[in-house]
Formats: sequence, structure tokens, C-alpha cells
Amino acid sequence: MAKGQEYGYNVIFEKEGDVYVATVPALNYSSTFGESLEEARAMVKEMIQLYLESLQEDGLELPEPDTQGETITERVSVALA
Repeated sequence: MAKGQEYGYNVIFEKEGDVYVATVPALNYSSTFGESLEEARAMVKEMIQLYLESLQEDGLELPEPDTQGETITERVSVALA
């Protein structure tokens, strides 16, 4: 990882019970959580940093950053007859 270079990844946030779970599909669906959405955002940022640093220390290739824009996830319900 080049010093100062930014790597951006899409994150999926889901409310599960009393916590928010943050999942990063590009990083083998790694996930973390926080008691608030803000805490989950902070935790996932730290997780991504540690994940990339670990790969770098092991001499492994870093996953390509997500180049598409923001991912939108919505719950869609249907009723079966």
C-alpha cells in the first residue's frame, strides 16, 4: 500500500437486533459491528485498514478498490398467493 494512497470499498450496513453490522464484500465479506451506525462506520474503517495492512505485511496482493459509485441496498417484500 503506497503511503497516503486511499482504497475505497463499498460497505453494506444492516440493523440486526441492537447492533449495526457492516460487511465489505470485496474483502471476503469481512464484517464488524457497532451499537450505532456511526460506531459501525468507525469500526469498519478500522477493519479495512487492518485487513489491508495484514495483506501487505504478508506480501499478498491487495483487493482492487471498488470503482463503482455508492451501493444502494433496499429491503423488498413480496406476498405469495
